[in-house]
Amino acid sequence: MFPVVTISGSTKFKKEFRDAAAKLEKAGCIVLTTHIFSHADNLTVTDEERKMYEKMYEQSIDMSSIVYVVNKNGYIGESTGKEIEYALMTGKEVRYLYGN
Repeated sequence: MFPVVTISGSTKFKKEFRDAAAKLEKAGCIVLTTHIFSHADNLTVTDEERKMYEKMYEQSIDMSSIVYVVNKNGYIGESTGKEIEYALMTGKEVRYLYGN
């Protein structure tokens, strides 16, 4: 059975997300991640969309055994912090791209 991994992190780090997804998939993981990089692509996100994305991420974490955090230069923003907190609260393993 292949592990399911959710990638979390700031949407500033589009390249790092894609690199991590490729690395994890090559290692035999099923990868769940965002495909909307609002910060990197300068997209406007409404409050309604943001709430929906938060719920979607919680659900993806529920479906995963591991949460992989893309924390370039040690950066963890507010949303990512909430995702990490949720993952730990639900007993998921959390791994960091650049240490924790």
